[in-house]
Amino acid sequence: MTLKHDLPEIIPVFPLPGAVLLPRTRLPLHLFEPRYLAMLDDALKTPERVIGMIQPNRVPGREGHGLYAIGCVGRVTQFSETEDGRYMITLAGLSRYRVIEEVEGFSPYRRARVSWAGFERDLGPVETDPGFDRLRFMALLARYFETRGLQTDWDSLKEAEDELLINSLSMLLGFDPEEKQALLEAPSLRTRRETLVTLIEYALRGGDNEDIMQ
Repeated sequence: MTLKHDLPEIIPVFPLPGAVLLPRTRLPLHLFEPRYLAMLDDALKTPERVIGMIQPNRVPGREGHGLYAIGCVGRVTQFSETEDGRYMITLAGLSRYRVIEEVEGFSPYRRARVSWAGFERDLGPVETDPGFDRLRFMALLARYFETRGLQTDWDSLKEAEDELLINSLSMLLGFDPEEKQALLEAPSLRTRRETLVTLIEYALRGGDNEDIMQ
């Protein structure tokens, strides 16, 4: 079990729009840019083996991209090298963090000083959502998938625990970066589930059939 004091104060951060990681989920990544290959190499040399996922956020009046205030750190649990020198890795989500400041230095990748305060629940037991109406949610999800021509393994979704189901869908469904950030920042599984339902319903209402949710 990872404890808060096991996590470093300064972490490498991987800004990637539309990609969020949540505690107790897994995120596959394909690394090929030299700076991120260097980031992976450095991470693997540390006992924690962590990389902080975070979304870039354009700041008015500033060149380049800033960062959203909150991201989620993951531990590298799997990696394999391709013949052309690229890496496929898997991050296991540990805890969200709040960026205090970016750390300047000679590293080719970005690093940040972070705070783990306020995210103690992420390192605790699996969250539950007593008010979750799974049957109603799955019916809503089926309509969403149908309108977008998406396929999935429904048996696996039906068998998944509440937290894994909600968090995985929050990561995988094609929402805008701002919407994904709202899902990431939700303070509890219940609020994330409520936000997810709102986003799905909004997407359905925005379809060609105005009465789709009637």
